[in-house]
Amino acid sequence: MSYWLEILLPNIAYGITLVALVLLYIRVRKLLAIYRAGQPDPTRTNSRATRFWHMFKEILGHTKMLNFTGTGMAHWVVMVGFITLFGTLVTAYGQVTNPNFSLPLIGHLIPYEYYIELITILTGIGIVTLIGIRQFTRIFRKGRASRFFGSGSLKAYYIEATILAIVVCEVALRGLDGALSQYSGFSWHYPFSWRVAEIFKEWPLSRILISIQVIAAIKIVISMLWFIVIALNLTMGVAWHRFLAFFNIYYRRHSDGTNSLGELPVMLSHGRTIDFQDPSEEDIFGLGTRSDISWKGLLDMTSCTECGRCQSQCPAWHTEKPLSPKLLIMAMRDHALAKVVESEVLVGESGPISLDVLWSCTTCGACVNECPVDIEHIDHIVNMRRFQVLVESEFPSELAGTFRNLENSGNPWGSNRNDRDAWIAECDFPIKVVEGQLPDDVEYLFWVGCAGAYEDRAKRTTKAVAELLYMSGVSFAVLGRKETCTGDPARRTGNEFLYQILSKENIETFEEVFAGKKDKGEKKIVVTCPHCFTTIGRDYAQSGFELTIVHHTQLLNQLVREGKLTPTGTSDKKLTYHDPCYLGRHNQVYAPPRELLEASGVKITEMARNQERSFCCGAGGGRMWVEEKIGTRINLNRVDEAIATGAEEVAVACPFCRVMVGDGVNARESSVEVLDVAQILLRSVKPQNS
Repeated sequence: MSYWLEILLPNIAYGITLVALVLLYIRVRKLLAIYRAGQPDPTRTNSRATRFWHMFKEILGHTKMLNFTGTGMAHWVVMVGFITLFGTLVTAYGQVTNPNFSLPLIGHLIPYEYYIELITILTGIGIVTLIGIRQFTRIFRKGRASRFFGSGSLKAYYIEATILAIVVCEVALRGLDGALSQYSGFSWHYPFSWRVAEIFKEWPLSRILISIQVIAAIKIVISMLWFIVIALNLTMGVAWHRFLAFFNIYYRRHSDGTNSLGELPVMLSHGRTIDFQDPSEEDIFGLGTRSDISWKGLLDMTSCTECGRCQSQCPAWHTEKPLSPKLLIMAMRDHALAKVVESEVLVGESGPISLDVLWSCTTCGACVNECPVDIEHIDHIVNMRRFQVLVESEFPSELAGTFRNLENSGNPWGSNRNDRDAWIAECDFPIKVVEGQLPDDVEYLFWVGCAGAYEDRAKRTTKAVAELLYMSGVSFAVLGRKETCTGDPARRTGNEFLYQILSKENIETFEEVFAGKKDKGEKKIVVTCPHCFTTIGRDYAQSGFELTIVHHTQLLNQLVREGKLTPTGTSDKKLTYHDPCYLGRHNQVYAPPRELLEASGVKITEMARNQERSFCCGAGGGRMWVEEKIGTRINLNRVDEAIATGAEEVAVACPFCRVMVGDGVNARESSVEVLDVAQILLRSVKPQNS
C-alpha cells in the first residue's frame, strides 16, 4: 500500500501543480489583455520611487485596515502568513517524495523554524478571528446593516476554509517532522509544535513517514486547487486582491500616497486631456460603455475584495438608497469581464448601474477613505455622470435649472449678479472691493462664494469672518460682483463643459487680480466654503493656476495663536461639531476648527461619527440642488446623531452643512442652534454680542 502511495502522491501533487500553473498562466494573460484593452491613462506613472514607497508603507503597515483594529490586526497576520509561508509549500514538494526533506541552508535554522511556527499559529488565530467576525456580522447585523450584504459569501468561505486547512496541514507537518527528529524532549527547533510532536512520537516510524507524504500532498492539492478556482473566476476579488492590491495602490491617482479625493481627475479621451474649446469628434466624454473604462478602472474593479468597508460608511446606503459603493464596483466589474459587446451601456435600464444609483452619491469620500485597496469610487461615478450629462442629457430634472442658473447668473440659485456684494452694506466696518489688481498692502483676497453672498444663514458666516479679519488687523479685500461660481456644482454633477467655462472665467480674474505676483505664496485667498476651497485650491491647479488658499478656520486659528484675536468669553452651552466632508476627508482639516472652538471657551461633545468617519450632511456632489426622493433624508440622520449628544449648539464650518443641518434641526422641531465656527469665535471675542 505504501509503495503505491509513494508513486501516486507525487503524481497527484505535481500533476495538479502543472494544471494549476498552466491554467493560471492562461488566465493571467487574459486579465492582462483585458487591462490593455482599457482606455490609456498616462497620469499614473509619475514619481515611481514615491509611489513604491507609499505602496510599501500602506501594505506593510496596513494603514487603512487598522482603522478596523481587530479586523486589521487579524488580516495583517494572515497577509504576512500568505506571503512568508511560501517556503513551507516548497518544503511540501520535497516532503511528498522524501519525508526528511527540508529547505537547503535555512531549513533547520532555529530562527527560521521559530518564525515559521509563530506565523503559522498567528495566521491560524487571524483566520479564525476573521471567520468569527464574518459570522457575528451575518447573525447579528442582518440585511443592509451588514457590510457583507451583497458580497459573494461562498467565495469568502472557500478562501477562509483554504487558509485554515493549510494552517492545520502545516501544524501537522511540523509535529510529524518533530516526531521524526532525534529530540526526545522540548527543542527550540519546534517551539510551538512540540506538544504535537510528542503525540506523533508514539507512532511507528513507517506511519510517521507516510503521514508526512500524505499531508504534504494534501497541502499541495489544497493550494493548487485554490489557484485553479481563482483562475476560473476572474471576478473573485476576495482572492485576486492578494496579487492585484499592490498594483492598485501603486497606481492610485495621487503619487504622494494620499487618498484619491479632493480635486476630480481631468477628462481624458484616448489618453489625452480633452480640449473643450476644440474637442475632437472621436473624443470620449466620460464613462458610457464598457470600452470607455480605463485600464486603471478595470484594475480597480478586479481588486475589489467585497469587504464592504466602503458600504458601511456610505451615507446613501445608510439612508435606504440603492447606492452601495461596493455593489457599484462589483456590478461594473462583472459587466466589464462578461462576454458583452464593447458598446453595451453601463448606466440605464439595460445597464448594470441604474440612474438612481448613479445620482445618489454625495461624493463625500467615505468610500475612498475606507477602501483598503484604494479603489476610486468617486472618479468612476463622476465619469459616468459626465457621460450622462454631456452625451445622453440624462440627469435629475432639478439640475437643469441649476445648470441654467450657473450659466446665466453665475450662481446655482439664479440670484442677481448685482446682489453678490449686497452683504457689504450690512457691515459697520469698511471692506475693500478689488478693482483691477490687488493692492500691495492687501494680504488676503477673501473669496465669499455663492452661498456666502446670497444665502441668509451663510451670509452671517461671511460677515463674522470679515469682522474677525478686520478686528485682527489682517488686510483683506473681496471681488464683489466680479466673483462667479467656482464650478463645483457643475463639475461634480458631470457637467464638465460648464465647469470649464466657469473655472476659466475665475482663473482669468485671478490672473488679473494677482498680476505681478509670480510666487504661489504671494497669491493668498481665504474662503469659508470647503467646496470652493477644494475647487480653487486643487481643481484649478489642473489648468496650470496655483495659489495659496486657506479655509477661514485655519486662518482664524492662526490669528488666535499669534495673539491677534483674543477670545475672552466662555459658554456653558453643550456643543458638538460636525466635520464637513470637503474640509475633512477631502482636505484633512480636522484640528483648526476644534482648536478654535476650544479657544472660544466651549466644550466639545463629539458625535460617534466624527473626523474621518464624519457622516455627510447630504449636500455634496450637487445633491444640494436635487431633492431626496428615495429612502430617508441624509441630513436628518446626521441631525438625529447631533441631537442625541444632548448638545444645545451644533458648530459647522461649511455653508452647505449650515443649510442642511439647519433644515434638519427645523424638521425635527428642535431648539438646537446651528452656528458657524466663526460666529462662535466672534461672540467669544466680543462677548457682548452673544
